[in-house]
Amino acid sequence: MSALRTAACLVVLACIAVACTTASKPDLRRLYAMRASYAEQPPLIVIPGIMGSELVDRESGAEAWPGNWWKLATSRYADLALDIDPQTLEPRPSRLVPADITEQALGIDFYGQLLHTLIRFGGYVRSEPGESAPADAPPRLYVIAYDWRQDNVETARRLDALVEQIRRDHGDPDLKVDVVAHSMGGLVVRYYLRYGTTDVLDDNEFPVNLHGASRIRRVVLLGTPNLGSITSLHSFLKGIRVGLRRIPPEVLATMPSIYQLFPHPILDWLITAEGRPLDRDLFSRELWERFQWSIFEPALAARLAAEGHDMDTLRAWFGKRLERARRFVWSLSVALPESPIQFIVLGGDCRLTPARALVEEVDGESVIRLYPGEIKRPVAGVDYEQLMLEPGDGRVTKPSLLARDSLDPSVPRHEWSFFPLAFSFSLCEDHDTLTGNINFQDNLLNVLLTRTRDGQ
Repeated sequence: MSALRTAACLVVLACIAVACTTASKPDLRRLYAMRASYAEQPPLIVIPGIMGSELVDRESGAEAWPGNWWKLATSRYADLALDIDPQTLEPRPSRLVPADITEQALGIDFYGQLLHTLIRFGGYVRSEPGESAPADAPPRLYVIAYDWRQDNVETARRLDALVEQIRRDHGDPDLKVDVVAHSMGGLVVRYYLRYGTTDVLDDNEFPVNLHGASRIRRVVLLGTPNLGSITSLHSFLKGIRVGLRRIPPEVLATMPSIYQLFPHPILDWLITAEGRPLDRDLFSRELWERFQWSIFEPALAARLAAEGHDMDTLRAWFGKRLERARRFVWSLSVALPESPIQFIVLGGDCRLTPARALVEEVDGESVIRLYPGEIKRPVAGVDYEQLMLEPGDGRVTKPSLLARDSLDPSVPRHEWSFFPLAFSFSLCEDHDTLTGNINFQDNLLNVLLTRTRDGQ
């Protein structure tokens, strides 16, 4: 009798589990596709993150990124490196140009499910700039493909060109759009809101004009590293794994955008083996030279020189990009007298994510450690996992997502981190798969399609 009861209980529990699993998945069709009207719903722009746009050869049309399955599996993507003008220390015009947003690659979804949901359940119609948009038509959906290697100021200008074209297509010079931006795309729209197309990174003044804020209604940031990401430093030291190989540090060092993902100076991004914060300037070329990181690593520098690279130009370029990156991250966090737009933030908080690097002294040498397991001589009583890792999505920590220097929500926001947050929503999802999460899609549709009392 006891065995029968146990079996019966197991069956009941299994049924409850199945029922709960089924009930936990929102029915987007019933929730959103039954809306009576799309009147006054503004156009929507989707901005992908870094590596989220296809790059093709402007002459041959061949896809350089991400490329076919063989390239994804085996290439070091040396052809992605930008060519540097030694006189101006600016990128020369690239033969690679953006073609489209990356919907999927090797059967892995990046933005395809998100676009499908917006069209099928949100009622949006995928459109291209330059197409006329009748006033009584369903709301339009646009994507902005951009060269994610370039300086984010250049991408903000590309965003402005799209917004202005959408206004012309709709015949409304005062039209405002909605934006959903993933990862680095969120930094692009944040810069655009404050400064529009103006490059404010030549000095430390950062004059705000709110050009973009007058053209955007709502902004949803998904997985955006609002205070940077220590994983960008990992990339500069180890490269970025793609398939079976890595895009090497010397290729990444030619890309201005990745410098602009470094952790904000207000963060304690580096600690000692004893767990004490180290006050070091990540945006200083001297620090990189001292630690022999990236192109300053002797063996790598020797190889690049042997291959014919102009190392003086590359070192000068590196210093310039660091300084622009410093000003870029500060330009997004300095206080404003007011903010016409408050951010809606969604991201992951279930995966332990790199938050700090550690310097360990080994035989008189200072050695960088990126993960707790790399430490050779741990100090007793120091919880390295607690110090070096924080909840996040694997790439972006929850504090960075919320533009906070502390994980503890009871700690006030840092005085030098101005971030007008409307509300945030946490998911149990990795960085690269956030856009395909149905709970994110549910919340996104609710945000975009809900009208307030004032019609906004």
